[in-house]
Amino acid sequence: MMRLLSINVSKPKPITYNGKIVHTGIFKEPISGTVMLREKNIDGDGQGDLKVHGGTYKATYGYPIEHYSHWQQELNRDDLSYGQFGENLTVEGMLEDEVHIGDIFQIGTTVKLQITQPRVPCFKLGYKMGLPEFPKQFLESRRVGFYFRVFAEGEITAGDAISRIEIASEPMSVQEILNLRYFNTDNHEKIAKARKLPALSPSWKKDFTSILQAKDLI
Repeated sequence: MMRLLSINVSKPKPITYNGKIVHTGIFKEPISGTVMLREKNIDGDGQGDLKVHGGTYKATYGYPIEHYSHWQQELNRDDLSYGQFGENLTVEGMLEDEVHIGDIFQIGTTVKLQITQPRVPCFKLGYKMGLPEFPKQFLESRRVGFYFRVFAEGEITAGDAISRIEIASEPMSVQEILNLRYFNTDNHEKIAKARKLPALSPSWKKDFTSILQAKDLI
């Protein structure tokens, strides 16, 4: 069963990193009650750098609760709480090898979301975790979560059921797409297929195109 366990938001906050002040919305905190999920964001949420976060194809970020126990053991920590990894939606029953780019999900009665890409962590996740090397560890674990675009706006509440209402016509899992971009970049046949997925975000299509162009395959 798929469920929305927690809704987590944060307005951008300033942090000092390498002697510079940068803004980040990664410090997500759970909110209670019903909240409006809109085309570009959840009410009360914000991103620090709109060049790399937010927008149509990264309107909201989901992360599976199942990974929390892995990180508790891996990092020997018992202080991990909802929103720990910067996710807007902490979800249950949606693992990266079981959901696909292009799958459409309904939350509650009105909201419809489509998976567009895996999440690639940046230095801000390392800052939040107090572990500068954590983004690399996070990526290599393949436990990265995924971004959604919003097909239908509406209200959501923690505890809402999630249902998959449409499976992508050419299903490639979030984990497979991540592997092709970072760990299996010589699989040119699958990369050629991946870059043509209609629902894949433009930035990932561009990345896959660059991989093939470097090999003079297109």
